[in-house]
Amino acid sequence: MTDKSFEQSVIAERSMLVKFARLHVQEDAAEDVAQETLLAALQNPAGFSGKSSLRTWLVGILKHKIVDLIRKEKKYVQVTQEETGDPTDFDVLFDETGHWAEAPADWGNPAETLQQSQFFDIMDFCVNKLTPVMARVFSMRELFEFEIAEICKELKITTSNCSVLLYRARMQLRLCLDQNWFDGRTSRA
Repeated sequence: MTDKSFEQSVIAERSMLVKFARLHVQEDAAEDVAQETLLAALQNPAGFSGKSSLRTWLVGILKHKIVDLIRKEKKYVQVTQEETGDPTDFDVLFDETGHWAEAPADWGNPAETLQQSQFFDIMDFCVNKLTPVMARVFSMRELFEFEIAEICKELKITTSNCSVLLYRARMQLRLCLDQNWFDGRTSRA
């Protein structure tokens, strides 16, 4: 890949990077971390070895930028019952033995799904349906691989509260993605 085509390919991923960042940080910060990601990639083109797709490489850089921002902000939150939701919200999804009442939809090949830009629109839609605290805890744990203890320390919440938030976020995302992506529909209900 020539220097010019590399530069054009990197810049072409800007909107995807901003969409991904919006899932995890506020709008203005999303623009900033996406821009920082582009600059980092363009300043070190040798860092792209071609072992993964360009998009995967850029998202990896973006994740590090977002983690740095989260650690820098150290945003403390107070979590209320209203933000964590009703603990019985998901009881209908399980039978009396604790198994799924209805099996989750087939999610196909996750790597292929992530290459589809429309998936980020649906994921953005679903994450935006979460409370801000739930979305932040989910992102910190599942996308940025923070340890539970580190999440609790950063957000000043208890381990049990963190576990509840993660459980409810995962369940809400599963339901939303099942309804809006994996069942073949892409309408946003």
